[in-house]
Amino acid sequence: MNKRFRLAAVAAALLAATLAQADINVGVSVSATGPAASLGIPEKNTIGLLPKTIAGQKVNYFVLDDATDTTAAVSNARKLVSEHKVDILLGSTTTPNTLAMTDVAAETQTPLISMAASARIIEPMDAKRRWVFKTPQNDIAMSLAIAEHMAANGVQTVGFIGFNDAYGEGWYQEFAKAAAIKKLKIVANERYARPDTSVTGQVLKLMSARPDAVLVAGAGTPAALPQKTLKERGYAGKFYQTHGVANADFLRVGGKDVEGTFLPAGPVLVAEQLPAAHPVKKSALAYVAAYEGANGKGSVSTFGAHAWDAGLLMANAVPAALKKAQPGTPEFRAALRDALEATRELPGAHGIFSMTPNDHLGLDQRARVMVKIEGGAWKYQP
Repeated sequence: MNKRFRLAAVAAALLAATLAQADINVGVSVSATGPAASLGIPEKNTIGLLPKTIAGQKVNYFVLDDATDTTAAVSNARKLVSEHKVDILLGSTTTPNTLAMTDVAAETQTPLISMAASARIIEPMDAKRRWVFKTPQNDIAMSLAIAEHMAANGVQTVGFIGFNDAYGEGWYQEFAKAAAIKKLKIVANERYARPDTSVTGQVLKLMSARPDAVLVAGAGTPAALPQKTLKERGYAGKFYQTHGVANADFLRVGGKDVEGTFLPAGPVLVAEQLPAAHPVKKSALAYVAAYEGANGKGSVSTFGAHAWDAGLLMANAVPAALKKAQPGTPEFRAALRDALEATRELPGAHGIFSMTPNDHLGLDQRARVMVKIEGGAWKYQP
């Protein structure tokens, strides 16, 4: 009897030791190809910079490409959960893909941190969204920054053209609210698809409305198309873009046609130009140094920084979760979700994160700056 008891005790101790050494598995789905590739590639590159151990536990990253396709995003999420037994999901790059993944996160009770922007990803809070978090600034914060800048620079009428998906619609809804606050009149509202190669019809309608400024609600290189077409047609008003274009590929594709464009962005885009006292300068520069150290000077993008911040949130939450459960278990996933929700004053590349049960973003006005495109580069606007 004593012998059997000792054997059982030894077996239990071995099992406990095995569980204690369980790896943390992280599942990542990004749009490394397709229309959003210019956003997804720096995100994928950034995943390689995330910590390989957290609180003494080994971390494994399983990275899949969803090709900017919602069906592939769902398939990736299910594969990561069922085959790789991941404890947390990171992704995706675009709003439609993330919205498609939320069902998987909720069904399997696996926390998901998105690198896509729309507030629809986390609002309104419900049983499904309680498992979902995101790192990009909400559209309303960026919309207000644009509306404030427009009003301060003599703009009274605005033409809007955006993607015909959740990103474009979300931006229109939020900008309409901001425009009303600043007494701006939206005189045109047009849409186009991310893969479109012509927007002539939409541009003619915009020009016939004679707006003082045009806001393009697109992301990545496809956002350059309406602006280039408007320039070709002789439009001479002001141009505004969203934070969805803050990468070098947009500057390359847009060329001279995007000179003078204004946009709101996360502080990381102009980290070196920020005042010394800016609360995000130090943490933003840390990401710039890490990314450019691996990929070359001038290679950093705000989209990769969203992935960096997702990694910071995860790394900050893991130690608390490990005190409650071991990786690979439903209890650990739940504890990780709870720890993410309890994040307070965490400095990231884009801002300072402080989450609550009803706010799964946790950024404030410290997470935005206005930027102008000058000489093919980003210029901080104090």
